[in-house]
Parts: sequence; structure tokens; C-alpha cells
Amino acid sequence: MASSPCGSGNFDSGLEIKTRSVEQTLVPLVSQITTLINHKDKPKKSERTQQAIQKVGQAVSVAVGRFVGVGEAIAVENEELKEEMGMACFEARRAGDAIAKLTDVGTPEASLVDGRKTLFSNRTGMVKAARMLLSSVTKVLVLADRIVIKQIITSRNKVLVTLEQLERVSTFQEFVQIFSQFGNQMVEFAHLTGDRQNDLKDENKKARMAAARAVLEKCTMMLLTASKTCLRHPDCESARINKDAVFHRMRFALEQVIEIVTDARPCGETKVLPLSIYTGIKDFKSNVESLREDLYSLPHQALSGQLEVVVERIEDFTDSAYTSHEHREGILQLCQLARQDTDQLIAAWMEALSLNAKEATEEMELSILKTCQSVHELRRELHKVAVGRAADLLKLHAEHLPLRALKASGGEGNLEAVAEYARTLGEQKEQLVETCRLLCHVSGTEPLEITCIHAEETFHVTGPQITSAAQTLALHPSSKIAKENLDVFCEAWESQLCDMGVLLREINDVFEGRRGDKRAYLSLPRPVKHSANLKTVKAVKLDTEEQSTIAKLGLELRLLTSDVDTEVEKWEDQEQDIVRQGQSMSSMSYSMYLFTRGEGLLKTTMDLFHQAEVLSEEGLQLCSSLHTLSTLLMDEEKVVVLLEMEKLIGLCQQLQMGARMPVQGKTATFQKVDSSIQNTRAIMTVVIYLLPVCNKLVRKYKSERSSLGSPQRWRDRPLSMPVKDDALNGKNSNGFGVKSLEKHMANLTFLESK
Repeated sequence: MASSPCGSGNFDSGLEIKTRSVEQTLVPLVSQITTLINHKDKPKKSERTQQAIQKVGQAVSVAVGRFVGVGEAIAVENEELKEEMGMACFEARRAGDAIAKLTDVGTPEASLVDGRKTLFSNRTGMVKAARMLLSSVTKVLVLADRIVIKQIITSRNKVLVTLEQLERVSTFQEFVQIFSQFGNQMVEFAHLTGDRQNDLKDENKKARMAAARAVLEKCTMMLLTASKTCLRHPDCESARINKDAVFHRMRFALEQVIEIVTDARPCGETKVLPLSIYTGIKDFKSNVESLREDLYSLPHQALSGQLEVVVERIEDFTDSAYTSHEHREGILQLCQLARQDTDQLIAAWMEALSLNAKEATEEMELSILKTCQSVHELRRELHKVAVGRAADLLKLHAEHLPLRALKASGGEGNLEAVAEYARTLGEQKEQLVETCRLLCHVSGTEPLEITCIHAEETFHVTGPQITSAAQTLALHPSSKIAKENLDVFCEAWESQLCDMGVLLREINDVFEGRRGDKRAYLSLPRPVKHSANLKTVKAVKLDTEEQSTIAKLGLELRLLTSDVDTEVEKWEDQEQDIVRQGQSMSSMSYSMYLFTRGEGLLKTTMDLFHQAEVLSEEGLQLCSSLHTLSTLLMDEEKVVVLLEMEKLIGLCQQLQMGARMPVQGKTATFQKVDSSIQNTRAIMTVVIYLLPVCNKLVRKYKSERSSLGSPQRWRDRPLSMPVKDDALNGKNSNGFGVKSLEKHMANLTFLESK
């Protein structure tokens, strides 16, 4: 079980930490206790040093006392946790008192060295107290985290109850009343699961959560129109089929969310991704290269067997009716080459073993290089085929001709034409499903594999739903509700095609080594708004004149994104939160720039406003990272970062409010577009200023910390907890939980401000 925060194996709490908030909350505690114990190794200390350490011990006790108070309040409000939480709080308080006592020069435990009192005569006691403190604080946090899970489950249960009621309604009036309640419950559920998704440490779980939440978001609007259509046409079989499919998918997605947050699987089964070709080749290469270090690391049959498993999976490419003859032949030739090189490697390997060689011979080394190169070329060819096919499909279906034809023939009441175009859409669906499967094989990371599987499932389910909606319209061509329903399902299809384009870019980035994971903004939910009259907001495109007017602003945004990318490349640690968030914002800004040119994935003003809102949320996440960094800085440096952070918060909130503000009319919509681009430009200007400043400060801090020789630096640098974006947005969390504890854990700096 992963229990050691900050990678420190010295303090094993025996508890699995699954969220970043719990892990980050423990960071300052681990750092300060490590500092205390490290100073035990230096028996001679100046009085100033000893006073600093004594202050640390006293601050530990005081801060732990306040922290325990919050834990005890949680225990009072949650009877089921009362006993466990009470015991953990008791142990934490006792450990905090013990540390304060052991670091107090005035206690009998202090010993004399050269006529002066010194600390830590009882190292064993100090280590024991430190272990107990970390273990008990971790347990309090993990128990508090159960409250968050309980909130999500409770929220899901409310949604399920209302979902049952919606499924049984028989009048419009009753439906409108219950759907209003359902909408509010879904908003609450979206907030809770969104916070949980962003907090999860496991990237695979984050990707699964993002997929489930995307289904719920899209199905909410589908449920609205499908239910209305069924109420208007109660005897229509295709309308009932359409509605039932939506309810089924929503329930399935709700269960998926609960499985993720509780780590539960039906009948105890474990969720295992199907073996992708990328994973198979990666494992094969790893085993081949391991022979350099150990000739006896695995039997030779295992190596050839592993390659055959990969070749078998490659049949998904070679057996496809959509793979060209040229590509099929190229793939088969590379498979044969990989087999030959592997056979030569095994022969050289067996010869080395017969000579009792202790390490790989020159011939064997050459065979290892050739085998790795051949499977690399095979992977490159498969990537080219999968990505090329996906790009061609997206280009081919960019005009959405089958959807237009279904809408037109349905509106004319032409059932025969609907059946014909439904077959065309079915063929398109099969192509897209198979292409998603191929992309999954070459995606390069498990989170992207999960996203590919989600895309495959979405196309597979949405295609038949569009058909049933079109059949309903054809049976009732004058029905506005049936037409609206078909529009919603078609929009879901178009949206998934756009998401596939983004996914394609992600896979290319991973293959070319530009990024090893999904961009954060892909996981953020799209807002679902339900107005009182339950009508969808109409999305519009800019006309030529408006496109021309906005193009200049877009060009400035393009230049800013280039500057951001340049600054990001200068960072040594590309996994730093500030870097990742800066890259994400740059990617979104670039999409907005493409919109000003009439290009890219953002087709309508609604797409642009959604992108602006998500960018503002990512900007607030960046502010949280900046706040965390500021806690490590000297006063002068801190002021610089905090001033820019405040400016960034204001701009992000301004962009967010503007993007959410409803407008009517062509002029007002264009003004909103102009305002969104200008606000984004202002945000990226601040980001460009901050990136080099933060890069310099991070390098400076790391350099100083690596040469840290006295506790004085720790005294000058109190650690504090990162600010969550809820705080930046002015939101209050419901009841006690991890976020509430984080505010009090900020006091566990142990060195309070002078």
C-alpha cells in the first residue's frame, strides 16, 4: 500500500493515500519532522540553533492541537467514524506533546554537552513520536476523506431516486417540476465528482472519472429531450427505445463513478485494460534489454511467446477491411523482420549461455539493438496507420452529411430515406469504432487508452440513438420536440468527433515525446445549464466580417502562446504543476486563436465560451500552484508572486463571469466573443511574465535547499498549504472534510510567522 507521503519510506503509516489533497497536506509535516531528526545527527549545536529547534517542537504541539480539534469535530458530526477518529486524534495529540517535550531544552530529558544543555538525548523516543504523529495525522485525513466519498454516494443516491421518478412521469407539468429538481442534483453531483477527479492521484482513475462524467453531462440534455418526446408521443416505439437507452446509460455512468471513488467492483472483479500493442511492445523491449544485465532473467520461450502475443493483436490492423493493401503489406513485413531479429537474438543468447558467459556477448548486444530497432519501426508504422486513418475520417466527416440528411428526411416524414441514411451512419459508426480501437493500441499511456475506449463506446451507443430519434421525427414530422431531440443527439455525435480530434493530438504529442499524459483541461466538465423554459441555447458561427474584425486579436493571442511555449521549454522539471498548467492554458489559447481564423475544433461561439470558461478554471488552478510556491519564498520574492497571482485571479474570474453571462442577439454575442478573446490575452500576458520569474525562483529554492546547513532557513521559510480553487472562487465546502482540514493543516507550519 502506498502510504509514505513525499516518497519518504521512514514514516510508514500503513494507510493508502489516494488523493493529492491528503498527500500535499502531509508534505510540510514530513519536511519539518525530517529536519528535526536530521539535526539529531549533529550533537553540537549553537544556542540559536537549539532555540530554533525548540520553537519547531512547540509549534508542532500547538498546530497539532488545533488540527486535532477539527478531527474531533468531524467525529461528533459523523457517528460511524467517532471511535476511529477519536483514537487517531488522541494518538496525534500525544505524539505532538511528546515532540514538544523532547525538543524542550528546559526538560530533564535534555542532556549536557560541554557544560551546555542539548536536545534529543532520546533519539528512539523522537523517532517513535514522529512515526506516531505521521501515522495518526494521516489516519485523521484518510478518515475525513471518507466523508467526501460519503457525500458523493449520498448525492448519487438522490440522483437515482429522482431518475426513477422522471422515468415514471406521465404529464409535462410533473416532468418539468421533477426535472428542475434533477438538474440541481446533477449540478451538485458534478461539483463533488469534479473536485474528486482533480484530487485523485491515480491518472487512470482520473481518466475513467472524466469519461463517466462526460457521459452524464451529455446524457442530461439527452434525457431532457428524449423524455419530452416520449411524453408528447407516448405510443411511439422508437421514442421509447430512444429514452430507455439514455436512462440505461446514465445509470451505468453513475455506477462507474461510485466504483471509482470506492474502489469497488461488482463480484470483486478487477478492472483491467485490454493489452494494447504499445504496452506489449514496451514490455517486450524491456525484457530484451534486461538480458544485458542478466542472461538468466527469463526463459527464451517467454521472449518469442511475448512477441507472438503482440503480432496476434496486430491482426486488428491487418484484418481490417479499411486498411489499405500497401499498409497491410508493410505491417506484415515489419512483423516478419521482428520475428527474424528475435530468433537471431535467441540464438546468440543460447550460445552465450553455452559458453557460461556472465554478461551479453558482442554478438548478443548487436542482436539486442536490432530487435529493439525492428519493434520500434513496427510501432512507428502502426502509429502512422492508426493516426492517418483517424485524421482522414475526421476530415471526411467534417461536414456531417449523414446527420444533415437524417434531419432533412426525418423532417419530411420519409421513413425510407431515414432507413437509408441510418445505414450510412451505421457504416460511419463502424469505421469510427474500429479506428478508436486502433488508436487505443498506439495511444502510448493508459489514461489515453481509457479515453480511446470511452470514445469507442460513445460512437457505438450514440449511432443507434440518432437512428431512433430520426425515426421518431419521420413518424411525427411536424413535432418540434422530436426535431429538438434529434438535434441534441446529432450535437452529441459532432461533439465526440471534436473530442476525437483533441485525442488524436494528444496521442501524437505522446508519440513525439512532447507530453506523457492527458492535458488537464480535457478532464474538466462542460457546463450544463437548464433554463426555466427548458430550451437549449442556440450556438452560432461568426460571419466573414466578424471573423475579419476578430482576427487581429487572435493573432496577438497566437504570439502569446508561442512565447508561453518557449518559456515552458526552459523549465528543467516538465512535470511541475506550474509548467503543466501553463502548457494547458497555452493549448486552450491556441484553440481560441484558431477560432478567430475560422479553423480548429471550436466551431461555434458556444464552443468558444466553453473553452474560455475551462481556461479560467485552469488559470485558478495555476493560482493555487503559485500560492504553494509563494510559501517557500522570502518576503520580497513572495510579494512579487502574490501580486501577479492576485492580478491573475481577478482576470480569470472576469473571464469566467463573462463566459457564463447569457446574451441575446448578434451584436451582443460578438461583443462577448471580443471580450473573451481580450480577457484571455490579458491572462496569457500575466502567465508569460510569471513563468520565467517562477522558473528562476524554483531553481534558486532548490539550490538553497540542497545546500541547507542550519535550521535558520527553515525558520525563515514557513510552509503553508496550497489554496484550493474553491477558495479562489469564494465557494464554501459543505460540512467538514479534507478541504476543511487543509485550512487547519496550514497551521502545521510548526514555525509560525514572526
